[in-house]
Amino acid sequence: MKTNLERRKFIKNSVAAGALLSFPTIVPARVFGANDRVNVAVLGVNGRGKNHIKGFMKQDNVQVTTLCDPDMVLCRKRAAEFEETYGKKVETVQDLRHVYDNKDVDAVSIATCNHWHALATIWACQAGKDVYVEKPGSHNLWEGRKMVEAAAKYDRIVQHGVQLRSSKAIREAVQLLHDGYIGNVYMARGLVYRWRPSIGDKGFEPIPEGLDYDLWTGPAPMRPFTRNLVHYNWHWHWDYGNGDVGNQGIHETDLCMWGLDVGLPQKITSMGGKFLWDDAKEVPEVQTSIYHYPDEKKMIQFEVRHWCTNLEDGAGVGNIFYGDKGYMVIKGYETYETYFGRDREPGKSGKEGGDHYANFIEAVRAHDKTILHGPVETAHLSSGLAHLGNIAYHLGKVLTFDPKSEKFVNDPDADKMLTRNYREPYVVPDVV
Repeated sequence: MKTNLERRKFIKNSVAAGALLSFPTIVPARVFGANDRVNVAVLGVNGRGKNHIKGFMKQDNVQVTTLCDPDMVLCRKRAAEFEETYGKKVETVQDLRHVYDNKDVDAVSIATCNHWHALATIWACQAGKDVYVEKPGSHNLWEGRKMVEAAAKYDRIVQHGVQLRSSKAIREAVQLLHDGYIGNVYMARGLVYRWRPSIGDKGFEPIPEGLDYDLWTGPAPMRPFTRNLVHYNWHWHWDYGNGDVGNQGIHETDLCMWGLDVGLPQKITSMGGKFLWDDAKEVPEVQTSIYHYPDEKKMIQFEVRHWCTNLEDGAGVGNIFYGDKGYMVIKGYETYETYFGRDREPGKSGKEGGDHYANFIEAVRAHDKTILHGPVETAHLSSGLAHLGNIAYHLGKVLTFDPKSEKFVNDPDADKMLTRNYREPYVVPDVV
């Protein structure tokens, strides 16, 4: 039997939630039975893509059949590792559009750079593929809404890669919060204390052999090639990444909203900067963002620290929830602890993980979105919280936001930052 937590709707203050139910659906090309194999293509194989390959190859009757990356040198290297590990060959493809043309591919697992996540998801939905998409689901708030619309219109299963939503302990912890175990829960903090050294400045150089740099750049503006971006350090440049609040931090923004049972906020402010390194990073290394929900009398505080720092009750990457009876500490992806009263008397605790890939495959086989632990709406909203904080950081002021229209109140400068100018032909469409 499903728990109340599983039935609880994540979307609040989101005007499109009801409207999406009226989108036409299509009969899937293939209806899975219990013994049908699910063929998966992994898009982006440098960082998280390696985990996606391993995660899906662990599943019963699931086969990674295709690896796709704009860098064919990297892609072939990963294919050789795949053959050595699993004793099977895997197809290598440079352009994800060719993957979408392959009718033998049932689902795609997207581990590309952030700036590709939304468009890759939308194209996959249009091609009739189910999608597992790495966090953050979107690179800006507007395209997150387009992902929600595409998943509904084409009746696709879209799982957001916030793995802690499949952790049994974290699901239990959130149920306790919703049930009032620590009392009236009025504030959540998200913590991202990750060791992030200087990346230096590697300058420009010719495009290396095997890399389709136009394809890698995709929706973003074209810049001269530099290893300041390719393959990992794009995270710290605004055209491609979203800083650590939009990297590791999406797990924690998601949990803040889930635990407080809120959607997008009405008041946002953020400040920070680069205090130690004179390097090529554009994003702040230290950042604090505040999200206020005056109607619900709740607040989220989010902190990014990049170097020497203390832990907070043992949490360095995690969350803290505050109630009028006690508080809860979430450590990482699978541990929670509670403490009560002035003397911090220990309460319930738990430690148990889960399998987010297995949850996705179960939903794909059943073609049932209600099974998903991290549905597409979480990709939009938890990513959206990070985007709103980054907009406030850029503009350096307190912003007022309307969660129903998903626009700022009388602030055209802020509204411009809800989306981006897309580079042809890699355009997120107005109508998906």
